[in-house]
Amino acid sequence: MSSNDRDTLADQADFQRRRRLLQGAAALPLTGLAGMAWGQQFPTAKVNTTKLAVTDTEVTVGQLHSATGTMAISETGSIQAEQLAIDQINAMGGVLGRKIKVIKEDGASDWPTFAEKSKKLLVNDRVAAVFGCWTSASRKAVLPIFEKENGMLYYPTFYEGLEQSKNVIYTGQEATQQILWGLDWAQKTKGAKTYFLVGSDYIWPRTSMKIGRKHIENVLKTKVVGEEYYPLGHTNFNSLINKIKVAKPDVIFAAVVGGSNVAFYKQLKAAGVTADKQFLLTISVTEDEVLGIGGENMAGFYSSMKYFQSLDNENNKKFVAAFKAKYGKDAVIGDVTQAGYLGPWLWKATVEKAGSFDVDKVAAASADIELKTAPEGYVKLHPNHHLWSKTRIGQAQLDGQFKVVAESPALIEPNPFPEGYK
Repeated sequence: MSSNDRDTLADQADFQRRRRLLQGAAALPLTGLAGMAWGQQFPTAKVNTTKLAVTDTEVTVGQLHSATGTMAISETGSIQAEQLAIDQINAMGGVLGRKIKVIKEDGASDWPTFAEKSKKLLVNDRVAAVFGCWTSASRKAVLPIFEKENGMLYYPTFYEGLEQSKNVIYTGQEATQQILWGLDWAQKTKGAKTYFLVGSDYIWPRTSMKIGRKHIENVLKTKVVGEEYYPLGHTNFNSLINKIKVAKPDVIFAAVVGGSNVAFYKQLKAAGVTADKQFLLTISVTEDEVLGIGGENMAGFYSSMKYFQSLDNENNKKFVAAFKAKYGKDAVIGDVTQAGYLGPWLWKATVEKAGSFDVDKVAAASADIELKTAPEGYVKLHPNHHLWSKTRIGQAQLDGQFKVVAESPALIEPNPFPEGYK
């Protein structure tokens, strides 16, 4: 065999070897390929210029929720969903080729503790992002720290709006998406003329009810016949229920949060205030809370959310199956749980768009990030750091799930500073 023939055979063998490698690579998920490429294209010195906890192989993030206290009933789902997303992302190669490490902190349903833990995560641990908070009180407690230390918070809860920060991505709905559309639906469906407002006594319920009252009186041209607030953890609602019975409102509009929901809805039923006699719309009860309340105490009442576990789409079916595979067949998923799941995925997409973990670059790259695999169907980040989303009305069922009975015809643009509602 001549040297030319040997060279030709060697070239052919090399070609076949390269072809096999390419065919094998083609069978990998695109994110896996991207993960291998990121490590070469984006060395640590390039993707981390602000001394965050990022190495050649790992990026550290924080989780800051109430694992204990009255808010644990609501926040446990967010903790679980964020961890699920992080596990899935790591299985696909991580972010910029780096696996995600999580430092978990417990805010313990106490706002000063949230502030203390957020400072620890940002200053001591130098985390690249934090997924956390639930109540507006906890978010307000940590916001000055995130802005001072230039951290990035992914906040999953529906909230009152009237806020926008470079350092926060709001993955839940703001008031114009959840409250206004929900009240419009209630007025149209019930022909309501009178409303009784009730909430827990802190920022979100009070501001939400202020916005709700303005809409009820100024837009719907109807009347508020009662408005009451009770401390977080409150468990005796008998006097409130008596006031409601006297007022006889067409609609109870409720924003009671956390463990207080268990007492509130059980006492409503015990007093004979049930769905066949009283129309109730809540903006604070998801499947997570119904797990504690009991479907029999909630059945027939309505909830205004962007997500319910029962949503019938392929994205949601995959999400629910993965969630139950990880946390058990009896696990339930509520609106804030799903919004928590979006956080790590949105962060991953934004970091990879920016080609950097640096917070300023992530913030600048956030506008128009899309997530077509969202369980709620589809989301897109607005330049104001809120999500375009639909609003849905669910009717509580005996089994603790919600039947979706209404849905906004299109995505609702987030408007955290609505004229006439401040």
